[in-house]
Amino acid sequence: MSVQIQLIEEREPSEVELIERAKQGDKSAFKQIYLLHHKRVYGLCFRLSGQIELAEEATQDTFVRLWQKLPQFKGNSQFGTWLHRLTVNQALTSIKKHKSFWARFLPLSDETELGQEALEYELLDKLLLKLPERARIVFVLFEAEGYKHDEIANLLGIATGTSKAQLHRAKKLLQEML
Repeated sequence: MSVQIQLIEEREPSEVELIERAKQGDKSAFKQIYLLHHKRVYGLCFRLSGQIELAEEATQDTFVRLWQKLPQFKGNSQFGTWLHRLTVNQALTSIKKHKSFWARFLPLSDETELGQEALEYELLDKLLLKLPERARIVFVLFEAEGYKHDEIANLLGIATGTSKAQLHRAKKLLQEML
């Protein structure tokens, strides 16, 4: 009997268990949720914001907001999907607070240790940083995150046609940069 109990205690809790414990105020469970998701949240915040500092701030704000909103998660959808939507909303809120985006870009690195595919993704990420803010946000939400134009328009408070025009603009600018 004690061997069985010991095995149960050593088993890592599932994400569902962590969420339920975190909803009850268990900070160690929330820390484990953070460790499971922070890289993905940061990556999305970085692609949307285009700035390391702003991405870090948006990531932190997302997890603060997650702590506050976690009791509202009912499990009707996948937690990752719910967190993704929360992250997009928080990143867009952070971007609206900081309007100094037009002069941003990072120089391309000369790293040769990365594989060709990693270099292509790195190049794309750096080219995305050169796009105007709205064109970049629409491009990332549509092409990388799979949002539809009406969803993007609703998130950004723009017309659906504007979202389509910004996507077209982003693609044209990216082609010119290549």
